[in-house]
Amino acid sequence: TKKLYDFIDDNPICCSAPVSYVNNIATVAQIDNFISVNSCIQVDLYGQVCSESSGTQQISGTGGQLDFVLGAYASKGGKSFLCTPSVRKKSDGTLESLISPTLREGSIVTTPRTATNFIVTEYGAANLKGKSTWERAELLINIAHPDFRDELVKQAEKMGIWKNTSKIEL
Repeated sequence: TKKLYDFIDDNPICCSAPVSYVNNIATVAQIDNFISVNSCIQVDLYGQVCSESSGTQQISGTGGQLDFVLGAYASKGGKSFLCTPSVRKKSDGTLESLISPTLREGSIVTTPRTATNFIVTEYGAANLKGKSTWERAELLINIAHPDFRDELVKQAEKMGIWKNTSKIEL
């Protein structure tokens, strides 16, 4: 509205900048202790994050998620949080884990595993930064819905990303 633009115009408490500046990884990384919070649709046991599709069905665009994840990752003291409920209710009423062995076929990887920092569900937060594949699987299973943890462990074993020494906190 004109009222909004009048408020912003020459107002020292406001900053309006183009997306090429705001979503610039180098710009974000210059801000110490930058915290990035985004939502996601599904996470696999490798730490790959899908925030755009459910399989091949497009749900949203990328937005600036990867820009802010990478900027926070590079920020001195920065952290990136990708948040999701542990489950979703399917149309038939059954629950589906949103932490899965692999992403659904056709899913878009919005944030690659190498850039994923924290994954958050209602069961806690998993810091994946710098972790090995089996450590990632263990941490993610610990924040999955309890009804799905045993099956996720079995799938991780089948995939070869679960160590005999892995321990799960139930």
